[in-house]
Amino acid sequence: MILPTMPQETPIIIGVSDIKNYHSSNSLETAKEPLDLIHEAILGALLDACAPSGPSSLQSQIDGIDVVRTWTWPYPDLPGSLAEKLGVKEKVKWKAYSEHGGDKPGVLLDEAARKLAKGEGKVAVVCGGEALASLTAYAKSGKIPPPGWTEPAEAIESVFSPTTRTLGEKNLGAIHKVGAPIHVYPMYENAFRAHRGQTLKENHEESAELYAEFSKIASENEYAWNYGKYDDAKAIGTIGKNNRMICSPYPLLMNAFNTVNLASALILTTTTHARALNIDPSKWIYPLGGAGTSEAATFWTRPNFHTSSALTRSLDSALQISNTSMQQIDLLDIYSCFPIVPKLAADHLGLPVVRGSKPLTLLGGLTSFGGAGNNYSMHALTAMTRALRSGKGKKGLVLCNGGMLTYQFAIVLGTEPRSDGGGYTEKNPLEGVVCEELREGVAEGAEASGEVIVETYTVEFHRSGAPLRGHIVARLKSNGKRVVANHAGEQTLRLLASGNSEVVGKAGWVTQDGERGLFTFGDIAAL
Repeated sequence: MILPTMPQETPIIIGVSDIKNYHSSNSLETAKEPLDLIHEAILGALLDACAPSGPSSLQSQIDGIDVVRTWTWPYPDLPGSLAEKLGVKEKVKWKAYSEHGGDKPGVLLDEAARKLAKGEGKVAVVCGGEALASLTAYAKSGKIPPPGWTEPAEAIESVFSPTTRTLGEKNLGAIHKVGAPIHVYPMYENAFRAHRGQTLKENHEESAELYAEFSKIASENEYAWNYGKYDDAKAIGTIGKNNRMICSPYPLLMNAFNTVNLASALILTTTTHARALNIDPSKWIYPLGGAGTSEAATFWTRPNFHTSSALTRSLDSALQISNTSMQQIDLLDIYSCFPIVPKLAADHLGLPVVRGSKPLTLLGGLTSFGGAGNNYSMHALTAMTRALRSGKGKKGLVLCNGGMLTYQFAIVLGTEPRSDGGGYTEKNPLEGVVCEELREGVAEGAEASGEVIVETYTVEFHRSGAPLRGHIVARLKSNGKRVVANHAGEQTLRLLASGNSEVVGKAGWVTQDGERGLFTFGDIAAL
């Protein structure tokens, strides 16, 4: 006898909330740790769902708590602490605490929706938050750990920043002091500019205009760290004391601003349970499908620096798995720690980078909205939910990015269930997919010497504004293998930093100084 299969449940988002603890960045008396900010966000999302029986009834039914890993504080068990504060510690069926990565809001939402679809629970919380502004203020006051904060799981030596993360030991990146986000994203920008045939001036003006558009959106977003503040293209594009160059071609106002106190939360349930709770259908927003994969962790082994296979595959697969065409997407939020990410996404999706009818962000980007650690795109998901509820569109696409253009996850939300009547996806369609690496390989040591053609580069600058170090990725003319190098002398460094001509595609030489490759131009007089 063959028993009929039970129909799959349909997951929906019913509650969202964002918390901004702005004044605590200046006043330690009002500073809150991430645990408290996230708890407030969850309570706000429960209230937003507005079950007739009240938020406390819905709270008692929480089956799962999924938390994006916070940069701010090393908690021994953040999901467990949240479950305890919510009074559901003994009831929850699952708790998850993600690894680091800006893709994780999309990953956790997708996984929670899948669990609900399979009937593994009825109510799930997906959340995250940061309090780096407060922690930085405490550090400046010599109060680490902050009084009253949860006992840390490990010793705190300094305030975490993506730029202070370790580059590893005895690999090409560490040897050449390259591999942080501030290095790698500019390398992609420079390679993408050359691939498109833009001049340095055209590229810089485009980036400034893009981030001015983002700044305008953030200035009107009450949850944005820079709410009410607008930087125009001239301010963003002008290099000076308050907008110094970090790594070319990006000045400070084209870098993510991470010193924020922000938290957000989503409440998910199923259509069946929402009806049982009499939750207003106008609150329902449907996760329609998501997909994600990653590039090689070591940037120097990737095929090129003007495309991202992980980004394009994730976008395409999310649209396909959700039975959605790009023409049906009304709203977007593309992760934007640096201008290159929305540029690559726009290029692939056939959208203009600037002055488009569909803005590439709902939030305003990680410079103006605030770089809320790994949790930025959770705020994009809450904003997308509100925008869809308010009738601004029927379908929205959120691209979550992490690492050094390493991890990607795209997810589609809609005001209606899938048009094909299909259930939620049984797995990430790109699970186990490995993006292609460089075929010719990477030369190291004595082999990494000879005449080369520059693939990409960036120059890192001192706080004073003077160039500090050149980072060059090139191909050996002899065999096509890739080499990583620093600048060989001050004249080479000045030429790399000058911005007078395109460096990508130029010839040069790499010699070895111990373990380190050193680059110089082949014909300096021709530059």
